[in-house]
Amino acid sequence: MLKSVFPARYCPDLDEWPQRWRYEQSDILPGQQIVEYFKPFLLYLLTQALSPKTLRKHRDHLWMLGGEVIRHRSQNHDLVNQATEEIVFNQIEEEGGPLIWPRISELEQKAFDSTCRKLYKFIVANKLHHKE
Repeated sequence: MLKSVFPARYCPDLDEWPQRWRYEQSDILPGQQIVEYFKPFLLYLLTQALSPKTLRKHRDHLWMLGGEVIRHRSQNHDLVNQATEEIVFNQIEEEGGPLIWPRISELEQKAFDSTCRKLYKFIVANKLHHKE
C-alpha cells in the first residue's frame, strides 16, 4: 500500500530533486544517491501517523538538506570521492542539521533541525551509515 502513496502523493517531484539541486552536471548522480538514501526515511515517516502538514514539512526539510549537501560537496572538492551517504550523515547529528544557506529564520532553522534529528536517529537505528 505504501508504494501507491509514495512518491506520487507524498513527493510528486522526488525524481526531479537531483536536477534542481545541481550546480553542474556531475551533481546529478550524487543527487540521485541522496534521494535513494532518503527514501527509507520518507517511507518510515508515512508509517508514523503524522499529519499531512507535518509530512510535508519533513519532506520539504529533506529537500533543503539534499540541496545543502550538494552545495557543500560542490564547494569542498575533497568530498567528491567520499560516499554520498557519508556526506549526508556527516551533515547531521543528534542536535540537528547544517545551517541553511541562504540563511533562514531561527524558527525555520529549528524546524529544519527537528527533521535532521529524526533522520539522524533513523539512520543510526537502521545502521544506514558506516561511520565509526
